[in-house]
Amino acid sequence: MSIRLPDGTGGWSTYEPRGAPLALTPGAPLTSRTVFAAAHVVADPYADTTPDGPAAVDWDATLAFRRHLWSHGLGVAEAMDTAQRGMGLDWAGAAELIRRSAAEAAAVGGRIACGAGTDQIASGSPAEVRAAYEEQLAVVEESGAQAVLMASRALARAATGPDDYLEVYGHLLRQATRPVVLHWLGPMFDPALEGYWGSPDLDTATRTVLDVIAAHPGKVDGIKVSLLDARRETGLRRRLPAGVRCYTGDDFHYPELIAGDDQGFSHALLGVFDPLGPLAAGAVRALDTGDTATFRELLDPTVELSRHLFQAPTRYYKTGVVLLAWLSGHQNHFTMIGGLQSARSLPHLARAYELADALGLFPDPDLAEARMRTLLSLYGVM
Repeated sequence: MSIRLPDGTGGWSTYEPRGAPLALTPGAPLTSRTVFAAAHVVADPYADTTPDGPAAVDWDATLAFRRHLWSHGLGVAEAMDTAQRGMGLDWAGAAELIRRSAAEAAAVGGRIACGAGTDQIASGSPAEVRAAYEEQLAVVEESGAQAVLMASRALARAATGPDDYLEVYGHLLRQATRPVVLHWLGPMFDPALEGYWGSPDLDTATRTVLDVIAAHPGKVDGIKVSLLDARRETGLRRRLPAGVRCYTGDDFHYPELIAGDDQGFSHALLGVFDPLGPLAAGAVRALDTGDTATFRELLDPTVELSRHLFQAPTRYYKTGVVLLAWLSGHQNHFTMIGGLQSARSLPHLARAYELADALGLFPDPDLAEARMRTLLSLYGVM
């Protein structure tokens, strides 16, 4: 049975749902690439909250989704921007999320890395920013998780140039008890991060981050690069010291970056692998056997969906991610922390449904269709 969807121009299109999901089964951890899915949080829809108040999280559903990702052999990148850090989830909520998810990872044998940032302060001197980082790094390491040193809005405000980044990151790396992942998030994801690493010139910024890594051998596991620029990521990847991974955070070019070339490849830490988890795991398993062609055949068609979810303003991609989790049956509502379910238009959400269904992402296509019809009816579409 077809479904009528708004096309964004005031008109309508008719879509025939796929009817059968792609066959994807859980499996062992991946071997040829280190792959993290940055996971979303599930809001508690029954809590009496306000958009600017503390977040209310449905912990059971949130942890169940992480078990889903682990069951397919993926790592979980916890308390990252996909989990609405800085967009509804405050540091107190993030700290609880880190502790709960790290304990769950230990219980099931799942790989986890957690974001340590500075979002408990809005601004401050470089020394105050460093202290905020130290507090969060301690929580992550005490939980037993690997740390991701997230890009900091407060540091972007406080720093006067590359030397401030060298000092702050150098101090943190010296005290880290295990290798960390650095985090370069471009301004398309967060406009407050313009000029990160001390310069709006990306060549200068690249030299600074390479200096940070080179000055602390053995302390950096890798760097997550989210600039949506495949050429620049490849250039940085080729300049990294031996043993330091490049984790692509490029939600536009990830198939080619993960596949790599004769000079290397990127690992992955991606928000789009939240909805694509089982499919992405199946694709990387093909790489595990040396079958690049099958990897590309599986993953290349997902780029259209990813580009749609991450279209400008890119930071609102979480809305589409949560929509797809609801349609897939991973949660029983389409509600987000801070009311961000309203951050995308109905035509945007309808197109996300259509693209995801065409890929076979929904375990129960009938459930997804019924829920999409419910959403349409709430908007007055009959």
